[in-house]
Amino acid sequence: MGEDGATARLLVYTRPGCHLCAEAIATLRDLQRELCFELEELDISTDERLERTYFERIPVVTLNGEELSEYFVDEAALRERLKSVA
Repeated sequence: MGEDGATARLLVYTRPGCHLCAEAIATLRDLQRELCFELEELDISTDERLERTYFERIPVVTLNGEELSEYFVDEAALRERLKSVA
């Protein structure tokens, strides 16, 4: 939890049928129990702008709006960034 009491928020840009997205979400759900953050998935196929922006990069993981990783979860970077928000 941040100093202001807010929980860090991870947003993952995904698409149905994306095996890398499924792997990233599974990894993040495991880490969520340990690192205490909110996790939200956003299906890019529901928005043309998102589809154009993230089409070949998914999954893209963001923390409070800042891009952390694409294709795979960078666990070390995630842990480091979460420490800095805590």
